[in-house]
Amino acid sequence: MSDSPLLAARFLVTADACPGLLPRLLQPLAKRDLMTDAMQALRDGDTVQAELVLHAMPAAMVHLVEGNLRQVIGVRSVRTEAGPRLRAVA
Repeated sequence: MSDSPLLAARFLVTADACPGLLPRLLQPLAKRDLMTDAMQALRDGDTVQAELVLHAMPAAMVHLVEGNLRQVIGVRSVRTEAGPRLRAVA
């Protein structure tokens, strides 16, 4: 996978608010030696909205990370945006 082109990727996750959620969301990246360039999590009652942004990750890993995020206990939905460049969120 080292020859895979690099893409910017954003993973938008909606999950149940529970202790331990945030490290579980980072685990699919860590096991692939990836690190977020930005991460934000906001709690709204019993729900957490989390955004994980990577400025460059191997394209072949995007769907793998998305699939692993969907398997995290408590995750309700995952939306993925990937491309050569992502627009900034204000």
